Amino acid sequence: MRKMTLPALVIGLSLLSTLNTYAQKKAFTYEQLFKGAATNINQPLPAITGWVDDTHYIERRKDEADGKQKLYSIDVKTGTAVLYTAPATETAAPPAPSLTIKDARNITYSPDKNWAAYTKTDNNLYIYDVAAKKESAVTTDGSATILNGYASWVYYEEILGRGSRYKAFWWSPDSKQLAFIRFDDANVPVFPIYWSDGQHGYLENERYPKPGDKNPEVKIGVVSVADATKTTWADFNQKEDQYFGAPYWTLDSKLWVQWMNRGQDQLIIYQIDQAGGKTPIYKEEQKTWIDLDEASRIEFLTASKQFVLKSDKDGWENLYLYQNDGKLVNQITTGNFWGTSIYKIDEKAKVIYFRARKENSARFDFYKINLNGTGLTRLSFGDYSHDQVNLSPNGKYFITTYSNVSTPPTMALVDAKGKVVRELGKGVTATINEYEIPKTELVRVKSTDGLFDLPVLITYPTNFDPNKKYPVLVSIYGGPNAGTVYDRWRGVGGATQWWAQEGMIQVAFDNRSSGHFGKVGLNYIHRILGKYEIEDYMACGNWLKQQPWVDGTKLAITGGSFGGYMTCMALTYGASVFTHGIANASVTDWQLYDTHYTERFMDTPGENAEGYKVTAVNTYADKYVGLLRIVHGTSDDNVHMQNSIQFINKLEELRKHFEFMLYPGERHGIGGNSQNKAQHIRMETYSFIYQNLLGKTMPAQFTQR
Repeated sequence: MRKMTLPALVIGLSLLSTLNTYAQKKAFTYEQLFKGAATNINQPLPAITGWVDDTHYIERRKDEADGKQKLYSIDVKTGTAVLYTAPATETAAPPAPSLTIKDARNITYSPDKNWAAYTKTDNNLYIYDVAAKKESAVTTDGSATILNGYASWVYYEEILGRGSRYKAFWWSPDSKQLAFIRFDDANVPVFPIYWSDGQHGYLENERYPKPGDKNPEVKIGVVSVADATKTTWADFNQKEDQYFGAPYWTLDSKLWVQWMNRGQDQLIIYQIDQAGGKTPIYKEEQKTWIDLDEASRIEFLTASKQFVLKSDKDGWENLYLYQNDGKLVNQITTGNFWGTSIYKIDEKAKVIYFRARKENSARFDFYKINLNGTGLTRLSFGDYSHDQVNLSPNGKYFITTYSNVSTPPTMALVDAKGKVVRELGKGVTATINEYEIPKTELVRVKSTDGLFDLPVLITYPTNFDPNKKYPVLVSIYGGPNAGTVYDRWRGVGGATQWWAQEGMIQVAFDNRSSGHFGKVGLNYIHRILGKYEIEDYMACGNWLKQQPWVDGTKLAITGGSFGGYMTCMALTYGASVFTHGIANASVTDWQLYDTHYTERFMDTPGENAEGYKVTAVNTYADKYVGLLRIVHGTSDDNVHMQNSIQFINKLEELRKHFEFMLYPGERHGIGGNSQNKAQHIRMETYSFIYQNLLGKTMPAQFTQR
């Protein structure tokens, strides 16, 4: 389950700002916040596009003479700008020719642009010789259930990712080979999605494996462009209960395949030889689970036959150096790192530059460390989150964009010792001082069991009076390693500013599995997905209710997808704390979601019947006493509306009052197929907030088209 972006109103905190201590400042108008009327507050930061060398960076600016955007080379020491023209050696290679091929999907060129690969609607894979203008079929057995190079749904959603657009083939660096995955969905159960269109309606049949069901059978194939009709199959038994991650090509075009058992607690990376034989390179086993959808597990070194591997096997996200034959050289980083991402490996200097959260779980910092694990240095500075970093070719300088909840984004040029050379720009203008900007604060609340200090982000109303009581709107997601609380500026404008002006407290909080506490915190949810999370949210909710400025009768929570599940749990399991909720596209029972995501955390229902029972919303439906609005799209192919229907059925059997909003034909992101419905869900949510939290009539501007 990948995080769903919910309608821009409501659900996320879009504003982090400072407390204005001066009276007589202006409030924003409806037109400014919702109609795009200019406020002259936010301004773009410099557009840095790269580096010429270690002492000159490239910036895109408007030419004052002709008004056109042009590239300039900026001297690091003086700031002098001169028009930049890329040397001939840097000129981009001619683009690959545009191909128009009937029914082709995911046309992808080889690195040398001499070949193209794609699938067609017949679910076969093809290679195209650009010079000869000749197409060759790699496979011919494609069908409704045999998918060659085109992902089965569960692989698309959970392993390869939505960004893949179902693409399941990969070119080798030397452009001579193409690896692909073949999926056999014949034994995967079909889930019917009903469409009400026309007189009789129709069913959309989706191959969707639910926990304990048969998964697609998978084979890994490799084909040479010299003979595209001959496929070498890697030596795996497709009948085994297993998963395969996205493969890697080494720099010298050897194929590495990620294999995982169905229990998802064993990972083996195999090297595949020309005959399809496999040799294990790396093995990992954990007591809970290993993430197969890790997109940046391996970084190959060019000058040596080595690779850097990222793993959370010690409870945190650390880096390790291996020989290409699988021999461990040394652990590189050691400590409570999370969100680790490599920016550059300087093989000559034997240094890695990377960004991670360590000093504060809500902030990113920029570091360097020697490949042998010595010399860890924090290059970023201050109590800020450094969210964008642009490093010079040899690491002599870097440009960072940093902020925190009270500091707007600032861009600065920094030297290799972490000293600021020059500030390059700010994300807001001085006009901000003319307006009432609400205070945003990040606090920590102790979990009920005393083990974790949970991060809580609070945006107070403008003109906040601690002697008054305010309604609270909590926006959450809550899924594993999907935290939302960060110590960073979130901009000025939008719904969050409006609600602050209307007198509402807005809150986000993260649970122990959010990533703030590494894999150590995540491991708590194994086989009991949802229970620790909602208990952590209840601890935060109870803390809020203890504050004298909180109206405990109006503590609302809202979210979508996993956040919808958390909202349903909050109004049932957590009904003693939360009073109102809007649950969008919610999972309500983990037996109803897909195999790979659910079993990663829960194992199968046959292995963990009690875990599935204690994490199901229906188990606690009798506790429901507040007001919950359930929202779902009828054509949601990710979290099926079946989830909401079963929960609704239970509430009706218990004669409970609730609200239900159905969106015909909408998928997981409601409003994705219709701007009118996107507007409708926003307006209905606003109306819910005005009526039940603010206790006043929604302004007429909101209902105008």
